[in-house]
Amino acid sequence: MSLRVAYGVRRLFVYLGLLMSLGMAAPAAAQEVHVLAFGDSLTAGYGLPQGQGFAPQLEDTLRRNGIPARVTNAGVSGNTVGQARARLGWTLDGLKRKPDLAIVALGGNDMLRGLPTRQTRADMDAILAELKRREIPVLVAGMLAAPNLGPQYGAEFNSIFPDVARRYGASLYPFFLANVAGVRGLNLPDGVHPNFQGIKQMVTGILPNVMTALGREG
Repeated sequence: MSLRVAYGVRRLFVYLGLLMSLGMAAPAAAQEVHVLAFGDSLTAGYGLPQGQGFAPQLEDTLRRNGIPARVTNAGVSGNTVGQARARLGWTLDGLKRKPDLAIVALGGNDMLRGLPTRQTRADMDAILAELKRREIPVLVAGMLAAPNLGPQYGAEFNSIFPDVARRYGASLYPFFLANVAGVRGLNLPDGVHPNFQGIKQMVTGILPNVMTALGREG
């Protein structure tokens, strides 16, 4: 090999190495997404060991599906929609980085307490309005009323989540506890909160909606 050819080959390798360092390292860092799980005990991981709640399990599942994600757990057990509304501002202000997606999973405590649906709707509306003002995409994880609360309450309550999501252009997952609510083997002894298997079912159910909301489907 002549000196000229050897020099040319060496220069080619240096050039390729530079392209790889500039073209691969930067996108890898840019691909990480930040998801905010904003809710009540269902997102907080009530009654479960650390790492078994909704937020860490969603993060793990997203990563296993090729999405480097960080899911922030902003669930507070017992929160009504109104209480969550009151803390939304300082919760967002306290984040190091604006979320790429906020999952809003609330309403269960309003329903269990039989709070007026008019107030629940107003509070949900205010939460989505603030997230829209901050230009944070939203996935609403809806809730359904227990049948024993009656058809009128059920109709009024159940319509809140699709209505508000539609108004603000948010994505919608109709029922956060789909295929978990009322299933004994997927809930803690209290019959209300999901156990670890229930959490995994919740993550499996909502995952396609999360990926679509992040623009990562398929």
